[in-house]
Amino acid sequence: MEAFSDGVFAIAITLLVLDLAIPETSYSSAHLLDAIGHEWPGYIGYLVSFFTIGALWLGHNTITDYLEQADSTLLRLNLLLLLLVAFLPFPTRLLATFVTRGHAERVAVTVYGLTLLAAAVLLSLLWRYALRAGLIRPDTADEEITLLSQRLTPGLAGYVALLVVGLFVPAIAVGGYLVIALFFLLPFRLPTRRGRARK
Repeated sequence: MEAFSDGVFAIAITLLVLDLAIPETSYSSAHLLDAIGHEWPGYIGYLVSFFTIGALWLGHNTITDYLEQADSTLLRLNLLLLLLVAFLPFPTRLLATFVTRGHAERVAVTVYGLTLLAAAVLLSLLWRYALRAGLIRPDTADEEITLLSQRLTPGLAGYVALLVVGLFVPAIAVGGYLVIALFFLLPFRLPTRRGRARK
């Protein structure tokens, strides 16, 4: 499960860069630097999605590190999460293409935000199902379980709030999605047990 998931995360995060391209036109040939700068929405979409996939991968990696076993339901929840991770390059392209284009910008940012929210929800569900089904290592301390449960939850409210904000000010929503991703990329220390390292 972990090896297959890591492969999907790696492919999805790599596909993001394929959308970073400069159109070959007479203008770009004559003013390449300006043409590179003109593609700034693509760079922003790439950064937000790269860091978001990275944060999801770190969370997923932490969950699998605590698993003692997996059952059929967990595997299916995991597949749903991977479905959204693999889908993320599409809303990223929408964001890069339609940002700053009026009503289309709101639609693109909303689709993007819904995808991020759904992925965050599934990651949280993956952890909570593993807890309820007794799939976590029995020697896991209650402190660790509490900390991880809290760590995998705060972004959900943030995504919902930013979805609403995005209907009115899409640019702020995109910036908020980046802040959430960066927050989850920050290392945090679990209670010391068998020399467990930072995540």
